[in-house]
Parts: sequence; structure tokens; C-alpha cells
Amino acid sequence: MTATTEGSAWAPLRNTVYRNLFLAQMISNIGLWMESVGAQWFLVERGSSPTVIALVQTASLAPTILFSLLAGVLADLLDRRRMLIALSVYSGVVGAVMAVLAWTGLLTASLLLVTTFLLGAGSALTSPAWQAIQPELVPREQIPSASALGSVTVNGARAVGPALAGVVVAAAGPGAVFAFNAVSYLAVVWALAIWRRPPDTRVIERERIGTSLVVGVRYVLAAPTIRRLMLRAAMFAFPASALWALLPVASSRHLGLGSAGYGGILGVLGLGALLGVVLVPRLRRSVSASIVLGGGAAVFGVGTLALGFAPLWLAIPALLAAGAAWIAALTTVNSGIQLSLPAWVRARAMGAYLLVFMGSQAVGSYVWGAVATAVGYRTALLVAGAVLGVVALSVRHIPLRESTGKLDREVAMTWPVPTLVFEPQPDDGPVLVTVRYRVRPDSLDDFTRAMSRVARGRRRTGGSCWRLYRSGDDTELVVEQFIIGSWSEYRRQHTERWTGYDHESITAAVALTVDGRTEENRFFALRPAPRATEER
Repeated sequence: MTATTEGSAWAPLRNTVYRNLFLAQMISNIGLWMESVGAQWFLVERGSSPTVIALVQTASLAPTILFSLLAGVLADLLDRRRMLIALSVYSGVVGAVMAVLAWTGLLTASLLLVTTFLLGAGSALTSPAWQAIQPELVPREQIPSASALGSVTVNGARAVGPALAGVVVAAAGPGAVFAFNAVSYLAVVWALAIWRRPPDTRVIERERIGTSLVVGVRYVLAAPTIRRLMLRAAMFAFPASALWALLPVASSRHLGLGSAGYGGILGVLGLGALLGVVLVPRLRRSVSASIVLGGGAAVFGVGTLALGFAPLWLAIPALLAAGAAWIAALTTVNSGIQLSLPAWVRARAMGAYLLVFMGSQAVGSYVWGAVATAVGYRTALLVAGAVLGVVALSVRHIPLRESTGKLDREVAMTWPVPTLVFEPQPDDGPVLVTVRYRVRPDSLDDFTRAMSRVARGRRRTGGSCWRLYRSGDDTELVVEQFIIGSWSEYRRQHTERWTGYDHESITAAVALTVDGRTEENRFFALRPAPRATEER
């Protein structure tokens, strides 16, 4: 990877398919931001409480708590292109319903929150698939830039959509904004329809949804690098959500702005995000990812405080910097996860990440709205800014792991599926796997430490109940044991899931054995035969 290639923030746009999808997402996100502004200002004009106004954010983000894991499973099991087309059509229909309700005067605060939730459900179901197709479109060295550009589709839209929405709302009312959002999904459908995605070449039957979900969760639990990234995402997103949730209230009451001014403030944050896209590649070359995260939290905390206490002339540059800080934190975590995941579980793990990140925002939006209602929006922003300061300092004690984005996650084809004395059916199992090693007693401690990495690999790829046993009868014999749910899961572990890093782990352990060999055996669970009818 050359510095030039890595540092080019716009390199993925040279790819025609990526460029089409980028532009389509930009248009769609402009519509979505216009809808968000229209929804929040609809409530502001009707004198709704800060809690109800903040619930717009919660209603749009809460579906991630319910659907992100399922969405990741579906994106790994189904054709992602067709799935995205279907869900884009669904979202367009929901947007059209919102527009009709607004034009006919039937839209109430309750209906607004319900339809916002339905739009959020469409977004939650599509997000893991959007994230998972990025590595299909660009080479590995461009993934950080693609991640940043993916955020540009959101934050660039934030720079345009709110300002445009403010003008449209003032001129034609919220219904026109909702209508534009509905039409914007046609751009996504068009870009996906002309993409000729390579056909699925998997040789093993598809997993069941329940099994796929369990395997995905097990992978995340057995991946320390991914867990640390998710922890940092949650630590940032929860306090940062205060700014987004209380922005319409502070813009109206503290800064004295109308709908157009509110859209302008959101535009300032979006412009800051675009600035962040240019700055982040340079930061990555000079400082660590953990420092970028810490600095992003600190700067965003300053912007949060400025929103509640600074005059407009000072709040604007602080919010511009906050937009850049937001994109810096977001792309650092997002690209770290993208680069740390193997292809077979990418959508499921991204679904778990989005559950954590967006769910933290959804819960945070409600909490900060409730705090603002109880003690005032300024107090809520003050507390949130202080928490972001603590988050910034915490990177010293809870940094990203050094392995982030550096592990070999390509499938290792060095572990052939064995030939058995009978042909199992795909659902046969559970399968008990035992692996025998011969280890000198003086190497046992080093071997045990090496096998801890192997254990995580077994769990990440579908194993459970992993244990390591030392023989009481043979001083050199050590037996590894774990369980795979079925024969088809065992085959997937060998042919689709075992990565280069997993192979390095087992190779390091085997190097500590006496003869550099292993002996693997597989045992299939037997069901008790039906009892014969007893004679009377």
C-alpha cells in the first residue's frame, strides 16, 4: 500500500459502480435529512416538549436495536443487491405516506413518530448490507477512504439537506419535504438496478437464520479487536447524541433561529464533516487511531458546550470543528471494523456494530431529551460535554488494539475437509472434534498461551465448548476439544471461515509440539434408539 493510494480520499470514486452508488446514496440521504428537519420542525412549531422533539431521533434510530442483527444475517444470506432494491422501494412508499398525511392535515405527533420509526426500520435493515458491499467495490487499501466517503454521503447531505429543507418548509410546509424524501429513493433503486453484481458462488447450502445469527454473535464475542472498537463507538455515541437530539431546541431558544437558521446550523456541521474527510487521511499518517478518537471526542465536546452557551458567532466555528470531529471518530471506528472482519461474517458483525453505535445514539437521544425536560437543555448539554471530555481522556487506558485493521482475514485454504468412513448429512451433529498434540512438559506453558489464540479462532468460526486437556497417563499428550453444531457448520469452518490469521495461530501452536503434527478425530452425536415395546 503506497502512501499516495492510502492518502487519496477520493480514489474510490474512480470506480464507476462505487461512484453511481455514492451519488445515489447522497441524493437519498439529502432526502432523509430533509425529512428529519421537517419532522423536528413540525414538532417545534406545535410547541412539543424537548422530550417529544428528541424522540424523532430515537424513533429513527431505535429500529437498529430491534433489526440490526437480523439485517446483518439477511445481508450475509441473501443477494445484497436485491435486498437493497426491495428495501429502498419500501422506504420510498413510507415517505410517500408521510407526505400524503401532511398534505391532508392528518399528520399528528404520534403518526409522525410512527412513520419515522418505519423509515428508520428501512434504514436499519439496509445499513449492514451497504457496509458489507464496500469491500466488493474497492480494493483493501481504499477501504478507509471508502468508509470516509460513505460518511460523506451522510454528512455532505447534512450540509445540503437541512438548509434546503429549511427553505422548503418555510415555503411549502413539511409535506413537500416528505415528498422529496420519497422520490429520492428512486436514485438508489436505479444505481442498484444497473449494478451487475457477480453471482453467489457458495458451494455449501445456506445457513438457517437462527444458526447464522448465533454464529455471528459468537464471532463478535470471540473477537477482542472488534469488541474494543464497539466499546469505543458506544462511549463516543452516547454523549455525542446530546448535540443532535437537542440541536433544534438550542437553535430556537438559545441562538434564536428559525427553520432556515436551524437548517443552516446543520449545514455547518455537514461542512465540518466534509472538512474532516480531507483531514482524517493526513491525521492517520501522523498519529494513532486512538489519538484520533480521543481528539474527536474532545473537539465534539467543545462543540456541544458551544451549542448551549456560546453566542452565534462563536458557536458556528465550534460546530464546524465538531462536524470534522464527528467524521474523524466515525471513520476511524468504521474503517477499523471493516478492515478487521473476514468476508463471511462481515454483514453480521457490521449489524452488531450498528446496533451498538446507532443504539447508543437512540438511547442517548431519549436520555438527553429527558434530562433537558427535567433540568433544562443547557444543563443537559453541559453534562454531555463533560462526559465527552472523560471519553477523550479514556483512550489512554482503553485504546484501540494494535491489531486493528492489520490481521490477515483472507480465507486460508490449508485445512482440507477430511474423508470419513460414512457420508454425513448436512444436519448431522453436533460434531465433537478432538485434536491431539504431543508437547514436552517444559514447553507446556508456551503451548497453552499459543492455544488461547487458537481457542478464539475456533469460537469465531463456529465452535463452542472449547477445552484443552492434559493427559494423566502420557506426559506429552495434550488434547484439544470443541463442538460444532452440525456437519455443514464444520465444512463452513474449513472452507469459508478459517482465515490466514487463524492459520498463523494454529501454526504457532504446532511449532511447539514434539513432532510438528496433529491428529484430528470427529465424533457425531447419536440419538438413543426408540425403546422396544415391552412384553406384557
